[in-house]
Amino acid sequence: MSFFSDPRWSEALAHLPDYLGNHVRVSVTALALGLLISLPLAIAARNRPVMRGALLGLASIVQTVPGLALLALFYPLLLALAALSLAWFGFGFSAFGFLPAVLALALYSMLPVLRNTITGLQGVDAAILEAAQGVGMTPRQSLFTVELPLALPVIMAGIRTAAVWVIGTATLSTPIGQTSLGNYIFAGLQTQNWVFVLFGCLAAAVLALAVDQLLALIETGIRERSRLRVALGGIGIAALVAATLAPALARPQSSYIVGAKTFAEQYVLSALIAQRLRAAGLTAGTREGLGSNVIFDALVSNDIDVYVDYSGTLWANQFHHADIKPREQLLDELKATLARQKVTLLGELGFENAYALVMPRKRAEALGIRSIADLVSHAGTMAIAADYEFFSRPEWAGLRDAYGLSFRAQRQMQPDFMYAAVASGEVDVIAGYTSDGLIAKYDLVVLDDPKGAIPPYDAIILIAPKRASDPALRRALQPLLGRIEISAMREANLRAAGGDDSSSPDTVARWLWEKIGKR
Repeated sequence: MSFFSDPRWSEALAHLPDYLGNHVRVSVTALALGLLISLPLAIAARNRPVMRGALLGLASIVQTVPGLALLALFYPLLLALAALSLAWFGFGFSAFGFLPAVLALALYSMLPVLRNTITGLQGVDAAILEAAQGVGMTPRQSLFTVELPLALPVIMAGIRTAAVWVIGTATLSTPIGQTSLGNYIFAGLQTQNWVFVLFGCLAAAVLALAVDQLLALIETGIRERSRLRVALGGIGIAALVAATLAPALARPQSSYIVGAKTFAEQYVLSALIAQRLRAAGLTAGTREGLGSNVIFDALVSNDIDVYVDYSGTLWANQFHHADIKPREQLLDELKATLARQKVTLLGELGFENAYALVMPRKRAEALGIRSIADLVSHAGTMAIAADYEFFSRPEWAGLRDAYGLSFRAQRQMQPDFMYAAVASGEVDVIAGYTSDGLIAKYDLVVLDDPKGAIPPYDAIILIAPKRASDPALRRALQPLLGRIEISAMREANLRAAGGDDSSSPDTVARWLWEKIGKR
């Protein structure tokens, strides 16, 4: 079977109306907001050197902030503002997904518009301005009838640049809950579905090029004073926006939103929960690729309805407990803590996905390393790799302090890649996950933790405050509780990392349900 006859292309096409429509919606809104702010500021600053320097300096600083970081920073800020609004005025707003993405992308669009507008206006011939004054034009009349029309081709070039930047950066809005073409890329990287990754990149590139060429047509029409070209470009953009938004707007909204974090197991479990809800006659959709803190805050704020988390993650990372307690005691206290935030811990799925230090079995046997304590004397000559979160999490600090670990180098990488890295010898140790099927695939060994420095990580289902008394949701999810054994989850995770048409989260979730449904 050739690459382009792969069934995953059909699966990617099935998601296109939803992903593309949402991508266009957030991009158009952000660009419109950016223009609404940038153009008046540029006009006001064109003859004011101090204001002009300050605006361009601030806009330049924004451009130095990585897109993903800028998007992520807006979420907690808006979450705090929403809480204040609710406390002071009695109403709140959603800080999840669309709003933080629009605000961050609008900021990202400002620099080229500000710079080109100021440059275009300052580039108008002084003799023309003097002539305008000589015929009795006011400064306002001169601006709108002389300066702006002459500067418009330069301004349009800035708008074109801003549009391409916004469309490209919008793919990074997936981790803060905004559906976009980035969903293909993030999901594809986590499940090694390279068809999805390629499809997402191509779709974003084609969209950016199409918008750029339509704006170029408008720019050429303005420069050559061709109303036909301006009209064709405007109609083309309107048609493109309408064609991409119509399917998304016509689709009925899902009653239940299932969240998922940024790794393959979460994609599988969110698909499994959504399938169980649909089997119970409920409508459900998924919101995937969310960061650990973002997803919990989204649940507390009722922006998602249900998701799977891990007891140790919540205990150490979310609620900042340094002490490690026995499993049952930790679960009881965690349940009480969650209840104070009106979050329901429905129950455990039956397996644990804990952090663990992992290394190749042959290397461990050769060095006589069976536990983390045995690793200590060798760590100074070794490199360790982990996911993007691990080294900033309290679990790493607790593990390092408990054993006195000090590695020669620390590296961060995408989770699936780190298994291949340790198997090939690029790194010596990784912080892996105990339910990951890649441990068996690469013949790796999990090192014992004799000091109990790593907390228990039972997989648990959490329900949003607004769904606390929802009997239909509870009935649909009850068959999952206590049914998923670690061996089944490992095999499911291995299947999800297979990188073929049978490894999609939906397919693997159906396989997992067939396996556990027979028990």
